[in-house]
Amino acid sequence: MPYVLITLAIVALIVGPQLWVRYVLWRHSTEIGDMPGSGAELAEHLVERYELDGVKVIKAGKDQNYYSPAEKIVALSPDVYHGKSVTAVAVAAHEVGHAIQFCREEPVSRLRDKYLGRAGQIQKIGGYILVAAPILTLLIKSPVIFLWIGVIAVITMLASALMYVAILPEEYDASFNKALPILREGYLPEHLMGKAHSVLRACALTYVAGALLDVLRLWRWIRFIR
Repeated sequence: MPYVLITLAIVALIVGPQLWVRYVLWRHSTEIGDMPGSGAELAEHLVERYELDGVKVIKAGKDQNYYSPAEKIVALSPDVYHGKSVTAVAVAAHEVGHAIQFCREEPVSRLRDKYLGRAGQIQKIGGYILVAAPILTLLIKSPVIFLWIGVIAVITMLASALMYVAILPEEYDASFNKALPILREGYLPEHLMGKAHSVLRACALTYVAGALLDVLRLWRWIRFIR
C-alpha cells in the first residue's frame, strides 16, 4: 500500500503541472464581449507596431501555439486565433514576445537553438536505444548488455528532459518581460491583468510541464527494464 501511495504521489507531481497549465488556459478562455480584437488581430498589430519584418501570423492546429524562428511565423491555435478571451490575448502576446526576442537577436533567444534541438535529438537516440535493447540482448545473449543499454538510454532521455527546463529563461522573458508589459499598456483593462498574469505563467511553464511528462515516460521505461 505505501508503494502504491508513493507511486501515485510521484505521478501526481509529474502530471500535475501539465494538467495545471491546461486548466489555467481553459479557465480564462471565456469570450469577453467588449474585447477590442481577437488573438490574431492583436498579434498582427504587435508585429506591425514592433516592426518585426517578415513575421507572419497564421492559424495552426488545435493546441498549437508557437513561434518558428526559421519560418518567422507566429502560429496560433484556432481558439487563440479567433478568440477574444484573456487566454487568447495573453497567449498571442506571449508568442509575439518570442518573435521580438528573435528579431532583436537577444541573447535569450539563443537558448532554443542551443538546447531544444539537442533535446529532440537526444530523445530520439534514447528511444532508438530502448527499442533496440531487447533485439541486441537476444543477438548477444547477455543480460549485462541489456542492462548497459538501458542505463545509457535512461541517461539520454533524462538529459533531454533537463534541456527542456534549460530554456525556461526564454519562456519567462517572453511572458513577463515582453507580453505582460505590452498588455499593461491598455490592451487589457486592469481588472483582467491578474488573469493574464496567470495565463502567462502557464505559458512560461509549458516546456517544464512537458519535460516532467518526459520524466514520466522515462519512469515507465525504467520499470520495463527492471
